[in-house]
Amino acid sequence: MDFIASGKGDTTENCDPNSLSNGTSKSAVDKQNTDSEKTLVEAPAESAACTSESAEDSLVCEIPEQVEFTVVFNKVKHDITFAYDATVSELKAHLERICGVPQSAQKLIIKGMARDNMTLRKAGVVKGGKVMLVGSKMDDILAVKSAPKELTEEKSSSQTNKEPLCMQKNHRKVLDKGIPPDVMPGIKGVKEPLPPIPLSGMLNKHGGKVRLTFKPEQDQLWVGTKERTEKLAMTSIKSITSEPIKDHEEYHIMGLQLGTTEASRYWVYWVPAQYVEAIKDAVLGVWQFF
Repeated sequence: MDFIASGKGDTTENCDPNSLSNGTSKSAVDKQNTDSEKTLVEAPAESAACTSESAEDSLVCEIPEQVEFTVVFNKVKHDITFAYDATVSELKAHLERICGVPQSAQKLIIKGMARDNMTLRKAGVVKGGKVMLVGSKMDDILAVKSAPKELTEEKSSSQTNKEPLCMQKNHRKVLDKGIPPDVMPGIKGVKEPLPPIPLSGMLNKHGGKVRLTFKPEQDQLWVGTKERTEKLAMTSIKSITSEPIKDHEEYHIMGLQLGTTEASRYWVYWVPAQYVEAIKDAVLGVWQFF
C-alpha cells in the first residue's frame, strides 16, 4: 500500500501530538506555567512578612519618649504628659489650648526662663517636676490694648512734648541730688539679663531708696523701700516708660504705669541702663503695646 502524506507535510509537529507550533514541547510549557504559578503564590507571603516587620519597626519609632510634669498657672495646677524632646514652643502651643494664654504672651519658668527653641529635656523638665506659666489671657491683653481715652491722649501729649524727662521740673528735684553712692554700676549701650540679686540703690520720686525684686514664679514685681515692700502683679503694670539721664546715659529714669493717668506712674531714678530692656521683657513679656 502506498503511503499518503498529510496535506500539511510530514513535520515534527504532525509526528508528535504533544508539540506546539513554535517547536516547544507541551510538557516544557506546562512546567513553565507551574513554576510561574508557584512564584506568584509565594511572593505575596514574602512581601507580607516584610510589610509586617516594617510596620512593627515603624510603630516603635513613632512613639517618642514621654515625660509627666505639672504646669502651674494662676495657682491652678495642670498635669501634663508631653514628648520629652519636643520644643518649648510646641509646649506653649499646647498650653494655649489648655490655659487660654496666647503662645506669644507666655513665659515658662523651668530653671530660669526657657527659650522657645530648647527641648523640654534640655530646658530641665523632669518627671514629676513643676513648670511655672507666666502670662495673661487674651481678654486681659485686649483690655490693656484698648486703654482708656485719657491715657491715649496723655501719651500723645507726652510725645508732642519734646522736653526730656530728666529736664522736667518734677524729675529734676530728684536728679539734682546726684548719683546715689550705693546704686549698682550702669553701663551705656549694653543689654544684659537681670542679675540673680535685686536691683538696689535707686531712688523714688520722694528721694527714698528703692529696690526692685523680680519674682517670675509668682508673676510679681516687688518694689521695696525702707518703710515697706509693695508686691505688684506683673499684669497690673500696663506699660513701662524709660529715658536715659542727660550727661549720665549709663542710667535711666523709668516709669511703671500702674493706672490710667500720669499720677499713677511709679517713677524710679538711676536705673542701670544695661538692665532696662531685661526689666521690660520680664514684666511685659513680648506683648508690649506702648
